[in-house]
Amino acid sequence: MEDFHYREGGLHCEDVPLAEIARSAGTPVYVYSHGALERAYRELDQAFAGLDHLVCFAVKANGNLAVLRSLASFGAGADIVSGGELYRAVRAGFDPKKVVFAGVGKTEEELACGMGERILLFNVESASELERLDRTAAKYGKKARVSLRVNPDVDAESHPAISTGQEGSKFGIPLGEAVTLAEKTREYRCVELIGVHQHVGSQITKLDPYTASLEKTTGLVEELKRRGFDIRYFNMGGGLGIRYRDETAPTPKELVDAVRPALESTGAKIICEMGRYIAGNAGALLSGVIYRKKSGGKSFLVADAGMNDLLRPSLYDAYHEVRALSESTGLTTADLVGPVCESGDYLAQGRELPEAAEGDVLALMGAGAYGFSMASNYNARRRPAEVLVRGDRWSIVRERESNADLIKGELVPAFL
Repeated sequence: MEDFHYREGGLHCEDVPLAEIARSAGTPVYVYSHGALERAYRELDQAFAGLDHLVCFAVKANGNLAVLRSLASFGAGADIVSGGELYRAVRAGFDPKKVVFAGVGKTEEELACGMGERILLFNVESASELERLDRTAAKYGKKARVSLRVNPDVDAESHPAISTGQEGSKFGIPLGEAVTLAEKTREYRCVELIGVHQHVGSQITKLDPYTASLEKTTGLVEELKRRGFDIRYFNMGGGLGIRYRDETAPTPKELVDAVRPALESTGAKIICEMGRYIAGNAGALLSGVIYRKKSGGKSFLVADAGMNDLLRPSLYDAYHEVRALSESTGLTTADLVGPVCESGDYLAQGRELPEAAEGDVLALMGAGAYGFSMASNYNARRRPAEVLVRGDRWSIVRERESNADLIKGELVPAFL
C-alpha cells in the first residue's frame, strides 16, 4: 500500500486529504505517515528473522518526538550521534539499553550523559576517544561498554558527501589499526570492548558495498575473538537506499539474505542503524506557490518553502518528486524555487512540474528523512510545522516557529 496516494481526485496521506492539512496547519508543513513508519520498521525487523538482532532508528534522519515515540513503541532501538539526540531519544521513550551512541566527536559531557543513562554501547572512532572515555568513566565511577567503529575502505557507490567508509574519511578507525587499538583496551580499567561497528554510507542501492565491507569486518570479529575478546555485538551499519526517482534498491530481505552467512559467522547480536529507509518515504513537505514568473526564457514557481526547509536539493542536487494535491492538474516545465536569497535555493530545476497556480499547494515526496532535521533559520525564516497522520486522524506534532522563537536566548548587553 502506498501511504501517500490519490483518492477521489485528491492526494491523501493514509485517509487524510493533504489539502485539509494545508488549509488548517498552513504551509510549509511536513506530513508523516504513522503507517509507513511502522511498515518500514516491520519489514526490516522481519528480514533479520532467525538472527538475534536489534533494529535501531538513526535519530539524525528525523528527530521529531512523535516519530521517535512511534518507533520506540514498535520495539526499535535508537542510533544517536549527539547529547541532544540522546535527550530526544530518552524523552521519546526509547529503552536506554537499546541506544547506541555513534559520532566522531563526542565531548566529555556527552560521554558522561551516555553513561548516566546506561546506554547499550558507545561506538568509539579513535584512540583519543577511547582514552577519554576511560578517563570519564573512571571520574564518574562507571564502566563503559564499547564497540570499535572500523573503516573498511569500501566505496558505498552513493553521493560522495554521504559516503563514510573509504580511506581518508573522518569516520572510524582504519581496519589495519583495529587489532592494535583493541589490545590497548586491556590497559583501561573502565571500558569493556564487546562490539565491532562499521558504516560505509547512506542511500546505498547495491549489495556490493555491504558484502565487501562485511567480508572485512566480520574477519576482524573472528580475529578479536581468537585473541580472547568477548565480542557480543556486531553493528553492520545502515544506509539502505530508497526510491526517490528511479532507483532500484535491495529490499531488506534481499540485503539480509545476501549477508546472512557473514552475520551468522560472528556469533554476535546483530545491530543495524537505518534512518532513511524507515522515515524517508514516510514523509512529504507541503509548500504553497506564492508567485509564478518568467525570466530569461525560463519559467519559475516561487514557493514558500526553500533550502532552509528542505536542504537536500541544494546540498546534494537531490531529486524529490513533486505532486499536485489535485490529480487532474496538468504539467509544465519550470524551476521550483524558494524565497531564500541564494541562487542555490531551489527544490527542483528544469523539471516537468504540476501546472500550479498562485495559491496552489504542492507536495514534495520522500521528505521524511533529512528534511526537517536539516532545516535552519537562515534568512530569519521560521522553521515549518510538522504533522503526524494515523488512519483518518492527524495532529500537529511540532508547532510552526514564531518570530519570538527566532530570537529566543539572544541578549543585548547593557553596554549597547
